[in-house]
Amino acid sequence: MVRPSRPSGASTPSFYRVSVAVDQQTENSPAHPPPAIRPTRRYHRQQCCSSWHEPLDPDRQACSRVSRPPSAVFPEGRIARPRPASCLLLGPVASQTSSLIVLQTVRGDRGRKVVSGEYRSMTAIHVVMPSLVPKPIAWGSCEDEPDLHFFLSEFRSMTEGLPAIDAFSQRVAQLHRSATSPDGRFGFFEPTCHGHTPIDHGWHETWEAYFASTTRRLFHWEQAAQGPNHDILNLMGPFFSNVIPRLLRPLETDGRSITPSLIHGDLWHGNVATDADTQEPVIFDAASSYAHNEYELGVWRQPWNELGAAYRARYHEIFPPSSPVEDCDDRNALYATRVHILDSILYRDDDEYRKMCVPPETW
Repeated sequence: MVRPSRPSGASTPSFYRVSVAVDQQTENSPAHPPPAIRPTRRYHRQQCCSSWHEPLDPDRQACSRVSRPPSAVFPEGRIARPRPASCLLLGPVASQTSSLIVLQTVRGDRGRKVVSGEYRSMTAIHVVMPSLVPKPIAWGSCEDEPDLHFFLSEFRSMTEGLPAIDAFSQRVAQLHRSATSPDGRFGFFEPTCHGHTPIDHGWHETWEAYFASTTRRLFHWEQAAQGPNHDILNLMGPFFSNVIPRLLRPLETDGRSITPSLIHGDLWHGNVATDADTQEPVIFDAASSYAHNEYELGVWRQPWNELGAAYRARYHEIFPPSSPVEDCDDRNALYATRVHILDSILYRDDDEYRKMCVPPETW
């Protein structure tokens, strides 16, 4: 089974390589990001700059000229959507320093949540591990097209293929150990999006409470997206009253505890690469939260994900499973079920994802 790169009918971001003047600013706090800038978008069919690395004229230091999509970065064409454009950036992004960045645009109210949540997520990761993600620069809405929202990030040249198992597992484990919840609670500062599906994390005192609350809302989203399914509806009762308490409550009772770790949130093979210059792993398109670190590995159980069992095994050699250790694989299956639900919402035209939400005997 191959997971599509983008669902049909979803708001699909557009990606461009951009030569832009960028401020040299101090790192942003994930809890207090800088104000969003507001660019004015103007289209020019044949007036884009001819060179990707062409520096900006001093008298046009606030102008970013968009050339063409970064198909050279991803030769397999995962991100390639040509559309010449020009964008005048107003605000703190402009300075005399020229740099290469990526512009991502998406429309609608959900699109605004997509770029806002991704900016906050990538900023949180970048603060603690700046080499692991392209540096987030800004997000906002266009002044002359308020329904069009954008996210700007540093351009990183990346190579095809999966990152090395050992290096990648080491870096992910380092992220989970280095970045923990600022007040010990589970959740996140604002909603983030799995594709076009917003996840309103809120803040919760226990992992069980967070997981149950957010997953219950996702079940309702799935029923709305795919249509009512009585097998799933009948399973929801025991799922929330028996399965979740059985597998998650022991993590935080009888003297045990877990620390909320910052996770990427959607770490499938389409969101990872290797930096062409440093040969270090790079991750992007984050939809973060402060969660049980093992939740990150739920998507590594999916049959379509090329980050599979070998990555999970190496990760747990570096970051041992939480206690009770004997429940680790069952917890991973539980976390994978939530990924099935998210994918069933996202790929509503493909019933294979819905089938993963229910036992095979009910198909």
